[in-house]
Amino acid sequence: MTRRLWSAPARGADVLIRGARVVDPLAGLDETLDVLVRKGRILQVGTGLEAPTGCRTIAADGWLLLPGFVDLHTHLRTPGREDEEDLASATRAAAAGGYVAIFAMANTDPVVDTASLVQALALRAQTEAVVPVGFFAAVTRGLRGEQLTEMWELAQAGAVGFSDDGRPLSSAHLTRRALQYAKVTDRFVAVHAEDESLTRGGVMHEGAVSAKLGLGGMPPVAESIEVDRALELAAYEQGRLHLCHLSTAASLEHLERAKKAGVQVTAEVTPHHLTLTDECIRSLDPNYKMNPPLRPEADRKALAQALRSGLIDCVATDHAPHAQQEKEVPFEDAPFGTLGLQTAFAAAHQTLVASGALKLPVLAERMSQSPARIAGMAVPTVQAGEEANLCLVDPRETWTVTSAELHSKAKNSAWLGAKMKTRVKLTIAAGSVAWEDGAR
Repeated sequence: MTRRLWSAPARGADVLIRGARVVDPLAGLDETLDVLVRKGRILQVGTGLEAPTGCRTIAADGWLLLPGFVDLHTHLRTPGREDEEDLASATRAAAAGGYVAIFAMANTDPVVDTASLVQALALRAQTEAVVPVGFFAAVTRGLRGEQLTEMWELAQAGAVGFSDDGRPLSSAHLTRRALQYAKVTDRFVAVHAEDESLTRGGVMHEGAVSAKLGLGGMPPVAESIEVDRALELAAYEQGRLHLCHLSTAASLEHLERAKKAGVQVTAEVTPHHLTLTDECIRSLDPNYKMNPPLRPEADRKALAQALRSGLIDCVATDHAPHAQQEKEVPFEDAPFGTLGLQTAFAAAHQTLVASGALKLPVLAERMSQSPARIAGMAVPTVQAGEEANLCLVDPRETWTVTSAELHSKAKNSAWLGAKMKTRVKLTIAAGSVAWEDGAR
C-alpha cells in the first residue's frame, strides 16, 4: 500500500499506564486495566502489571485511555501561509488534543495539485510533524473548478483522497468526472456541498437570528441540494464519496436514503456543529463565523443523533487557522473558520457525553477508528502487539481555553474563554510520546 502518513522520527515510548478506564470499541473493552507500552508497541493489557526496568509508570486512576483520535479534515496553511499555521504548530495542537494522525486539505498557496508538492510536504512532515500527517490533493488544478488534476500520480505520491474543500465542485459534470477518475486510484472524493448562487453575500445561517442582526443569510437548502446531487452522482458512477462538514437535518435525509440504497458514501460532522448554534452569533464574535455556518438547535440535535446512530461516520475538526488581524474585524468582513484540533474531544465530551446524549465508546469510535478506516490507515486500538496510538484523558480536570493554552499559531477558537471539563494528559502517536501535559 502506498504510504499516506509522515512524521518526524522519535524514540519509542516505554510507559506503564496503570488503572485507567480503557475504552476501545474495536477490542470490546470498557473496564479498568493496565496498559504496558514498550519501545512504542503495546506489550500487555491486563491487571496487576509491573513496569520493567527503564519503564516509567503513570498512575491513571479515574482517567480514560482511548484509541488516539484521527482527523480527516485539517487546514494546515502549509505551504504559503505559515504565519497562520505550519506543520509543527498544527501537530503540537493535534497532539495536545489527543490526535495521533491528521489529514490536511489542499487549499493552500500554492494549491496541492501536483505529485511533487505532495512529496515535498511529506519530506517536511518527516522533520517537523510530531504526529503523523497525511495530505489531500485537489480535485481541480488551482481549485479553479476547470481541469482535473493528475489523480493517478497524486495517489501514487501518497494523497489520501481528493478535495477542493473551501470551494464546492462547480458542476455535476465535474463531480461525475472526479468520481470516475478517483475510482481508478482507489481513493475517494471529499465534497464541500454548497450552492454558491444561494449563499453569495451570506455570512451566517439564514433564519431568525440573521434577520434580527441584519446579516446576510446562508440558507440550509444551499447545502442539502448539493448533498443530494453529489449522492446521485456517486450512486450512478459507483464511486466513493465523502461529505465534508454536514450541518443540516435536510442533508441527513438525503444521506440516509443513499446509504440504504448502498451508495459508497461516508460523512463527517464538526465539533462546532455538534456543540454550538447560530444563537452564539448574537455576540457578533467573528470566531463564530464558519462555513457551513452554525445552525439552529434543531439541526444541532439532528447531527448529534446521526452521529450516535452511525449515519454520520465520524467527527472531523475542519481546523481553520487565521491570523489575528484577519479575525479582529467586523463580523461581516472576517474570514470563515475556527480552530478545532486542541478542543474537539473536550467540547464534544462535555456537551454530548456528559449530558447523556452520546455514549463515550461511540464518541471514541467516531473520533478514532471510523475516520482511520475511511483514510485507509491502520486503525488505532488498545490491543497487545499493536503500535501504540493512545490518548490518556482526565475527564474531571477543568481548564479555560485561552490564547496561551492554544498551541496553534492562530488563536481564532470559537471556544476562547470557555471552561473545559476534560483534559488530555498524554498522547502517544506512532509509538512515541507526542504530548504530555506539564512537560512543555
